[in-house]
Amino acid sequence: MAAMIDLRSDTVTKPTAEMRAAIAGAEVGDDVYGEDPTVNRLERLSAEMLGKESALFLPTGTQANLVAVMTHCRRGDEFIVGRAAHVFHYEAGGAAALGSAHPHPLDFAPDGTLDLDEVAAAIRPTSDHFDPLLSHFAPTRLLCLENTQDGKVVPLDYLAEARSLATARGLAVHLDGARLFNAAAALGVAPAEIAKHADTVSFCLSKGLGAPAGSMLCGPSEQLHVAHHHRKILGGGMRQVGVLAAAGCYALEHNLDRLADDHRNAERLALGLDALDGFAVDMPGVQTNMVFLRLTREDPADFAKFMAERGIAILVEGPVIRLVTHLDVTAQDVERVIASAEEFVS
Repeated sequence: MAAMIDLRSDTVTKPTAEMRAAIAGAEVGDDVYGEDPTVNRLERLSAEMLGKESALFLPTGTQANLVAVMTHCRRGDEFIVGRAAHVFHYEAGGAAALGSAHPHPLDFAPDGTLDLDEVAAAIRPTSDHFDPLLSHFAPTRLLCLENTQDGKVVPLDYLAEARSLATARGLAVHLDGARLFNAAAALGVAPAEIAKHADTVSFCLSKGLGAPAGSMLCGPSEQLHVAHHHRKILGGGMRQVGVLAAAGCYALEHNLDRLADDHRNAERLALGLDALDGFAVDMPGVQTNMVFLRLTREDPADFAKFMAERGIAILVEGPVIRLVTHLDVTAQDVERVIASAEEFVS
């Protein structure tokens, strides 16, 4: 029987034999005391790769983003964020529920950016002198961006403009870079070229990089000291966690160049499906490892059931189907998916 092809997300990857060996051989210590040498190595490596002073290892990307918001925002402060951003839409309202920060959501443009005129208009007014009317507003402290956004790469010139606006208006910038290395691979630049436009940057080890768990938060040392405190508040202080950090180190040292393979597989998948009658693929949006499509005649749920019966798992979100390539999806798997889709429409 053919192996299952799981296109639901790049979070479903399994550690390779080489990564498992790195995990098994990890040198460990108590990270709450700052004594886990493998965690310390991962944090140094992450900070260096992103051009930041410090980095902090956290259990999840959700916690990394929440810690970042709590670090930049005081109780009752506001942050501007995309309405479809992970920070706002997929993190259970944690910034408000636990961070006491108020999100101000704006719609993303089709290219995954926030309109900077809308951002400027959303920033709450301030004054150098006492104005009782300003007490009505939650002070804006932070601009949250996302790269990639639904697989789309945010351009470097846009990030520079966004950072310039934020700085001029006294805001910090946090970049949810869960798939930052996919963006860097697509742009052909070092990750630091993207990260330099934000004060703090988070990225996931457990998506395209293939580690079983963990995310990093990178930024200035002073802010990361505050972030360390917030991680403790949220229960993110762990002990001999070098067994996970070793997977992160392996991922950063061995799994970056191969991200381009995922992008090529996604492009081939998109082209193959778009050529089929009844499939409408968002071709301009295929920039990294994600493919979004709609069926013009058939029910997406029927398609998902058909593919599942053939050992192919896909994610259906309303009328939209999302397919994600990753290190456990080969070029041969892509051809099998296209052939199965062709069988469906025939």
